[in-house]
Amino acid sequence: MTTELFRNPICLEHITLPGHPERPDRLRALDQVFEHENFDSLVRLEAKLADPQSVLLAHPQSHLDKVQNAIPETGIVQVDGDTTMSPLSFNAAMAAIGGAMEAVDHVFEGKADNAFVATRPPGHHAERETAMGFCLFNQAAIAARHAQKVHGAERVAIIDFDVHHGNGTQDIFFDDPSVIYCSTHQMPLYPGTGAKSETGKGNIVNAPLASNDGSDHFREAFKTRILPALRDASADLIIISAGFDAHHRDPLAQINLVAEDFDWATGKIMEIAEGSAQNRLVSLLEGGYDLLGLAESAGAHIYRMMKG
Repeated sequence: MTTELFRNPICLEHITLPGHPERPDRLRALDQVFEHENFDSLVRLEAKLADPQSVLLAHPQSHLDKVQNAIPETGIVQVDGDTTMSPLSFNAAMAAIGGAMEAVDHVFEGKADNAFVATRPPGHHAERETAMGFCLFNQAAIAARHAQKVHGAERVAIIDFDVHHGNGTQDIFFDDPSVIYCSTHQMPLYPGTGAKSETGKGNIVNAPLASNDGSDHFREAFKTRILPALRDASADLIIISAGFDAHHRDPLAQINLVAEDFDWATGKIMEIAEGSAQNRLVSLLEGGYDLLGLAESAGAHIYRMMKG
């Protein structure tokens, strides 16, 4: 397997308030993981900043304008109770989008089998017209639309194992059966969406977990709901919204996964990608707020992508 890693130091310059869980140290923790010899063969690339017009693949002009106009010249501004922006936050978001789009290009062009985009801010809570939940724009949605527009992908699947439901991704694709969205997440928990009854045009598959659920419940949800839906989709590209906050150490939720669960889930998704998508898999960093839990889980996820 050829696995690419996209990152950009500008993402360290998206500054949040002191004590905020979505902080630059998250990327520094991952950089330490990548120093291990297991990752010597990982192809490392700098994520290029996307053209801001790329945002319009998944969001209206009004949303792009609203975010751009809110970027402060100095200091930090609040978008909502959880989401902040600093002077270079927009550039960081463009690097996250640019990395996601280039990763899609590379897997379709055969330059890589799969790719991991280690950028921030995350994206899966960003709805079509609303920035929220630490997220300004929805990178997974933009990447899916890019695959359809540029590479002719007929079906794209987005698998989200962040502990929080990706309400933004669901909102953007709720009425679009060309994109399937499958999510495991804790419920009830922020943002309050993700019930099994939320099915869109049959393309939304939610598998909520209860507080204090662990590996057995997570794997059962994958086996009975996520993986069958993914197989049925026969997607040309699989995108993972890779949040690692379902790890038992994470402070923002109460799901008790370990690194081996992310390794297992990644392997199962890769098996399906091999069958329907010629291995094309792009993974985008979402949540994960305990630095050790994030490092262990993301390390297991990416190493599985490299091993096949």
